[in-house]
This record gives sequence, C-alpha cells and structure tokens, in this order.
Amino acid sequence: MPELPEVETVRRTLVELVAGKTIRSVTVSLPRIIQRPIEPEQFADALAGHTIQTVERRGKFLRFVLDGIILVSHLRMEGRYGVYKQAEPVEAHTHVIFHFADGTELRYKDVRQFGTMHLFLPGEEFELPPLNKLGIEPLDEQFTLKALKETMQHRSSKIKALLLNQEHVVGLGNIYVDEALFQARIHPEREPGSLSAAEWKRLYESIKHTLTSAVNAGGSSIKSYVNGQGEMGMFQQQLLVYGKKNEPCPHCSSKIEKLKVAGRGTHICPKCQKLPKAAAAELHTRLS
Repeated sequence: MPELPEVETVRRTLVELVAGKTIRSVTVSLPRIIQRPIEPEQFADALAGHTIQTVERRGKFLRFVLDGIILVSHLRMEGRYGVYKQAEPVEAHTHVIFHFADGTELRYKDVRQFGTMHLFLPGEEFELPPLNKLGIEPLDEQFTLKALKETMQHRSSKIKALLLNQEHVVGLGNIYVDEALFQARIHPEREPGSLSAAEWKRLYESIKHTLTSAVNAGGSSIKSYVNGQGEMGMFQQQLLVYGKKNEPCPHCSSKIEKLKVAGRGTHICPKCQKLPKAAAAELHTRLS
C-alpha cells in the first residue's frame, strides 16, 4: 500500500497535471469504488462543471479541492492516477475517468479494486469518515517531540503497532516504520512506556528524517507503485533494513532478521535494536 511519501509524490504530480482543469463529465465503470454518494450517477453529476483548484493530502488520502466540492480519494493497494489524451486507448482495470473540458482525461486504474472515493461539501470531509479520526501529520508543524510522546507514551501496545495506527500518526506504513525504528535503534516490540527521553528524541527525528528523505526521492517503488506520470520512486535504493533479510546491517554487519510484529513482516538488526532483558525473555517464552 502506498504510504505517506508515495501519496505525497502523487499529490505533487497531480497538482502539476490537473490544477485548473474543468471536469466536463465522469465515467464510472466500477460502482463500488464510489463510497459517497452511493450512486455513481450522483457522483458524476455532482462533479460535472467543477474546476480542480488544487490537490492536497491528509495522511494517505488525496484531497481534490474543487470550486464548491471536495473529492477524497484513497489509493489503497494499487490505485493509480494518470492523465491521458482523450484519443489514447483506455487500459484494463481503469474504473473511473474524469473527462476534462480541454480534451484530456484523468484516469483512475486499480487492479486490486480496493480504492475509494468520497464527495463532501468543503469542510465537511474533516467531520466524517474516512478523515475524521486521523492523527497528527508527521511532516507538519504540529508534529513535535512533545506531541509524539503525549500521543503514545501511556498506551499499552508495541511501539510498531502504535506507529502503524493512523489514529495516532498518519501516513506511516510498514516500510517507513521499520526504517524509522532501525534508525532510532528501537526494537519494534518495545512498549512506549519503556522508552527513555533519548530514545523518544531519536524516534521523533528518525520519523521526520525517513519520511522527508523518501518524499525527496519520490517514494519507494516497492511492488507496483508509480507516480501520476508513471515514474518510479527511488527511495528503495536508500532502504537500510526493509526487505534486507539475511543481508548485513549497514552499521554493525549483523544479519538483518525478519520477525512478525503487529501482524506485519518486520525487519530489524538484532544487535542495533536490542530488547531489554525482561522483554526479550517474555518474547522468547512466547516463541518457544
């Protein structure tokens, strides 16, 4: 699933490609992608004649800002947007087409068919699902060390599970949580109450550094992600532990291990990300 850096890269590309374009009509060939309103015909009618002013992001969601209406879109597993000329052939798995007045089209393609689209009046989108319960943005000014600690430090769960929970910090998925925890030298099975002040500071800084670096690189093209112009992200070339099972740790040369934490495949360096003895003994007991 695209994470914050990938969605932010798509957003930036779409701003360049579609801002200022007026929607003439909309074709929906897979109705279940349209979540609000329920009827695809109402969705298409509501958008016709409106102009896209900009494209913003909230967590992993794209927020198309039009004159008088908001379209919230989630790419889910493999959703992609692309801009085409009207005469170009429509590829398989293209489920929604926004026909612009200038003869171009914004096409939404989704092989897995898990993507969603919602329409709202301006401001209404933050009061209703799917945006109303999202946590703090890790690349905004509101994301401070104090805010991170206050959100998580008193919760009884593994730190990786908390970081994956979009109600606490948005946009972080499996790839970047693994990378941030490695850079902070924190084992993903640690509970937040066990972290020292120095570890909280390292975690805060590593989250910001990892995500900023990934955005600057255009995201990570793990599996099939590409941006709105069909270009691959390049951050996968900078990954330190994710997908590196049995490869040497870049810091200590120990072999990277793969565990399952919070139901997700998790990559760690067993030497750089040690568990405290009590937690390690508990983990050993559970696994034995």
